Amino acid sequence: MRLVVDRPEGGAVAQCPTGLADRRHTAATYHLRMDQSVGTRDPDAEHRVRAQYNIVEHGRSDASAIVFAHGFGCDQNMWRYVWPAFAASHRVILFDHLGFGQSDAAAHDSDRHADLYGYADDVIDICQALGLREVVFVGHSVSAMIGLLASQRDRERFSRLVLICPSPSFIDDGDYVGGFSRSDIAELLESLDSNVLGWSANMAPVIMGNPDRPELAEELAASICRADPTIARQFARTTFLSDHRTDLAQATTATLILQCSDDALAPVSVGTYVHDHLPDSTLVVLDAEGHCPNLSEPTATVAAIERFLEIPRGR
Repeated sequence: MRLVVDRPEGGAVAQCPTGLADRRHTAATYHLRMDQSVGTRDPDAEHRVRAQYNIVEHGRSDASAIVFAHGFGCDQNMWRYVWPAFAASHRVILFDHLGFGQSDAAAHDSDRHADLYGYADDVIDICQALGLREVVFVGHSVSAMIGLLASQRDRERFSRLVLICPSPSFIDDGDYVGGFSRSDIAELLESLDSNVLGWSANMAPVIMGNPDRPELAEELAASICRADPTIARQFARTTFLSDHRTDLAQATTATLILQCSDDALAPVSVGTYVHDHLPDSTLVVLDAEGHCPNLSEPTATVAAIERFLEIPRGR
């Protein structure tokens, strides 16, 4: 693993170990209690939001929150190797995007969710309903950009962002290398439209990498197949056709960009581009394969996040 750049003043190079060492943490679920420091909440709205997004909590109710958001085709179970590391120090919030996992697909709005701003509003709704402030938001893949947009729409609510394998645009454009041509994306979406099962079986190994561990790709394929097919198709279009490069410069939240050295969906050049255009960002490149280090390299993922959270704010 190598730490590529640490902005804004340089700093020591840090190394995050790879591997799947056993990490044991005590994590207790709890009943939410009202916290007057964040104001009075609407119990009805809170109940609705908890049910719609299948919100699950762990850790400390009296601590600052860390919110984990999964990528396309996944659900909150994809964080099972990561969140326990933060349960002793944070209020851990897990949720499912609408149409995935155990969320309420009927709450999905095709107009609202036609772009990533709608998903960013979902994140803000969750944070408001639960009374969350000073949030550390950890977003994987498309949720990385969703979190970035949410932090710009509600700047006072988020203290740190962790963007795991982010991509502001998957499509090559001039000097920008997103990883795919426009025709590649059109073909990918056409294949998904015609056969979700076949698409997931073919794409999951590409997304996950690590061919010596086929169970990872099998898990991802099964997760995609469990999703609501209509919502999955729309979310795929929203994911692969969005272009949020111009939004990067508007960011004001301290951000960790966590990149894999061999990622078929988001090459290192994309992580470098995001870093170069985010005003206050740290780029860590893991010596890891695939697009889902939260599953394939959770120990390295946790170590990078832990180190980032230890850096004093304002650096």
